[in-house]
Amino acid sequence: MSLTLEDIARRAGVSRATVSRVINGENNVKEQTRVQVMEVIQQSNFQPNVAARSLAAGRTNVIGLIIPAGVSAIFTDPYFPYLIQSVSLACNTKDYSTMLWLAEPEFERRMMRQILHSGLLDGVIVSSMLMEDPIVLALHGSRKPFVLFGRHPKLDVNYIDAENVRGGYEATLHLMRLGHKRIATITGPQNMIAGYDRFEGYRKALEGRGFAVLPELITEGDFSEASGYIAAQRLLAANPTAIFVASDTMAEGAIRALHNAGLRVPQDVAIVGFDDMPNASRTNPPLTTIRQPTRQMGALAVNTLIDIIQNPGEHKRHIILPIELVIRESCGTLPA
Repeated sequence: MSLTLEDIARRAGVSRATVSRVINGENNVKEQTRVQVMEVIQQSNFQPNVAARSLAAGRTNVIGLIIPAGVSAIFTDPYFPYLIQSVSLACNTKDYSTMLWLAEPEFERRMMRQILHSGLLDGVIVSSMLMEDPIVLALHGSRKPFVLFGRHPKLDVNYIDAENVRGGYEATLHLMRLGHKRIATITGPQNMIAGYDRFEGYRKALEGRGFAVLPELITEGDFSEASGYIAAQRLLAANPTAIFVASDTMAEGAIRALHNAGLRVPQDVAIVGFDDMPNASRTNPPLTTIRQPTRQMGALAVNTLIDIIQNPGEHKRHIILPIELVIRESCGTLPA
C-alpha cells in the first residue's frame, strides 16, 4: 500500500505540514528536521503524488496549444509542425508540458468549457484564430491566462505577432522596384488577422506609389498549397507579371500552376512568398519570401504566458517582432 504524507509525518515525528514543506523545497524548515524527514522518505521509497501537489498548489505546469484549423491543415502545412516544435521546446526548458488540441474547428469550439474549466491547463496559447473566433471570445470572458499568435482587431488581449502589414508592403514594394506594374496577390483568408494584415500591406504599397488596387489581380486562398495552385490559375486571365503570395505553402502551389501553364518563374511571372519556411530555399526556383521569426515567436509566447500565470493582473503584453525580406531567384534581380 502506498504511503501518505500522514504516514511519513508519523514516522518522522513531525506534522503533515512540515512534510509538505520539505517535499516542496520550502526554506522555513530547520535543517535537522529536513534531514530527518528526507531519511524517512528515502527509507520508505516514498513518491509524492505529482498531480495532487499540482492541484494543491493551483498549478499543473501544463500549457494548452489550440490551433483552430482542420486536422488535415495541421499535418500538411509545414508552418504548424514548426510552430508546435518551437512551443514544445520552450515549454520543456521551463519544466512545463504542452497539451495540443487537435480537432476540427467546430469540435474545438464545443470543447471550450472543458478547456476552460477542467483544471488541466495553467494557460492557453491560441494560433491562427479567426477575427471573431468564439474560442478567443470565451477565453477573454474567463479568468484563464492566454496569449494569441497574432493581434486581435478589437480586443485588448496578450499577443505575439510579426510585422505582417510591413511584410506585405515590403514584398510588394520589392516587386515594384523590379519594374513590375501588374502585381497580383494571393491573399490568406480575410477573416484571419495574418491574411488580412498581409493584404493590407500589399494595398498600402500599391496606393503609396499611385497604383490602382484592381479586383482582377486579387484572389483569396486558405494558406494551403492547393488553394495557391487554384488561385494562380484564376489570376492567369489578368496577365500579372508578378504575384505576392501570402504564404510560402501557397507560393509553392502557385509556382506549380505557372509551370503547368507553360510560364517561367521569374522570367514570365515573378513570385514572392511569406514565412521563409525551410522548404523555401528548395523550391524551383528558390523562393524570395518574407521571413517571420516563427521559432522565436513560439518561445516568446510560452515565456510571456508563464509570466502572465505567475504575475496575474499586470498590463497586457503586445509584442511585435520584425520581418525580413529574403531575396532568392523567384523574383529575378534588381535592374543595374
